Amino acid sequence: MLNLIKRWFNKNGEDVNFHLPKNENATFLLKVDNIDVGTLHCENGEWEFKYTEEFKKHPEYNRITEFSDLNKVYRNDTLWPFFQTRIPGLKQPAVIEILKDENIDIENEFQLLKRFGKKTISNPYQLEVI
Repeated sequence: MLNLIKRWFNKNGEDVNFHLPKNENATFLLKVDNIDVGTLHCENGEWEFKYTEEFKKHPEYNRITEFSDLNKVYRNDTLWPFFQTRIPGLKQPAVIEILKDENIDIENEFQLLKRFGKKTISNPYQLEVI
């Protein structure tokens, strides 16, 4: 089932095995309309997402579909599709050039998200490394 989901979000027929190296350790802040929505943290090869207390005080904003429970800490060894969609198709000539120039590992989820994940046309959220 996981492979099927990965294929749905696979861009341009790419066959890339994304992974989060154990040595990556960082936190991203997800924002919308100047509200801190949640934090995405990676450490020891695992991703963690949780909503901020600030966001919990704004019931007028919808929860992210993949993260329906405001009080749950979500953990996964692969990046959720909500965040994967922020990574562009890796066969695009401009993206290939950036990957080469900046020496980015094409399979490293963290490096790709850090480089390309700030904005996306698919939703209004912004993602910042903190």
